[in-house]
Amino acid sequence: MSGRGKWTGIVYWVTTVLTALLFAAPGLALVLRDPHFVAEMTRLGYPGYFLPFLGIWKILGAIVVLVPGARYLKEWAYAGMIFDIAGAVVSRAAAGDHGLEFVLPFIIACIVALSWGLRPDVRRLSRVATQSKIVQGAQLARPSP
Repeated sequence: MSGRGKWTGIVYWVTTVLTALLFAAPGLALVLRDPHFVAEMTRLGYPGYFLPFLGIWKILGAIVVLVPGARYLKEWAYAGMIFDIAGAVVSRAAAGDHGLEFVLPFIIACIVALSWGLRPDVRRLSRVATQSKIVQGAQLARPSP
């Protein structure tokens, strides 16, 4: 393995483990209704019944990015993480947060994006398979003569 490939692999795994921890830990806290997390989510305007729902999805996303295979689920997990982060930014802005509490979601987004972008080929959707499905879809969308 070349030096670049080795470092890419190391950075991928560090960012992926960090991504998983940054979603699994708060996910578990939400499912278990940790008082600190409940108070913060309430302050941001989220109803109590939403917390376990959000927590379960955070935990599932963390698991999916770590396990081998499940390429399509990985794409959805990463997308869900970015949607979650976007929601956090909007919620924090609406609550008037500033400083680290407002900047932290952007930092987490960078970590998630690095993990997604540095995935090895075995953890990516095949470009050839994706392109052939696009072509097939375009052919199906054409009206028959």
